[in-house]
Amino acid sequence: MARLEEPVNIEETVIRINRCTTVTKGGKSMSFSALVVVGDKKGSVGIGFGKAREVPNAVNKAVKEAKKQMVKIPLKGDTIPHEAWGRYKAANVYLRPACSGTGIKAGASARAVIEYAGIKNILTKCYGKRNPLNVAKATLMGLKALRTKEEVGELRGVNIE
Repeated sequence: MARLEEPVNIEETVIRINRCTTVTKGGKSMSFSALVVVGDKKGSVGIGFGKAREVPNAVNKAVKEAKKQMVKIPLKGDTIPHEAWGRYKAANVYLRPACSGTGIKAGASARAVIEYAGIKNILTKCYGKRNPLNVAKATLMGLKALRTKEEVGELRGVNIE
């Protein structure tokens, strides 16, 4: 079985790095976790979370996972086709299409996911908890819920012009 070629135009960014300390008999043991977003800015985006004893290893693990988790998002020009809600645990994110020139109105975690998906004009609002990991996953859930007119017509068995 041939292995698929990895696209060369995938970009990545670190949203957050957390430091965790465990106190043991031998002293304090440090570990790190990294939250990373990867995307091609043309409709494909993924989120990864990696843990390791050192920051570079955690980031590498997160990037590897994010590339595995990449999904294709339907776009309508430089915005989204319709309104959507994304929910993950206690984080709720409302996504709304915006007209050209609006830009990305979003918090840090949601903005990273939206930028790397290739969306240029969108309005978002985060409700509930604002944990960066949960907000990023909620944003991705909202983007996954998007459908184009053709997909909706196919699901309903009707022709939509």
